[in-house]
Amino acid sequence: MVTALYAVILAGLMIWLAVQVIKQRRRHRVKYRDGGVNALTLACSAQGNATEYVPITLILMGLAETNGAAVWWIHLCGIAFMVGRVLHAKAILNDQLKGRVIGMKLTFGVMTLLMVLNLIHLPYAKLW
Repeated sequence: MVTALYAVILAGLMIWLAVQVIKQRRRHRVKYRDGGVNALTLACSAQGNATEYVPITLILMGLAETNGAAVWWIHLCGIAFMVGRVLHAKAILNDQLKGRVIGMKLTFGVMTLLMVLNLIHLPYAKLW
């Protein structure tokens, strides 16, 4: 299953983002929440955003693959989504708007494409 490749890579990104939060907590000695520390707020935001979009996109990707979408569509979606997530995460951590906008455009574009692919490849005969 091709989706598994992207799940593994994106899990790595999510671990990296969690480590960024841990580093900021240790550096600023904050046990809970963000302690009013901007760098920790940004790290938490980057991690939280990834946890919001990665799971549903991987589910949509896996379903599209299972329903028979061409493998090249899955790779296209996986690559575009990964690029979007990395751009978005780095932009949040560096407090820059441009990368966030591009990252979210890629993220929403991939999610929309996966919705369409799933509707096209949905096994309608098995729904009833």
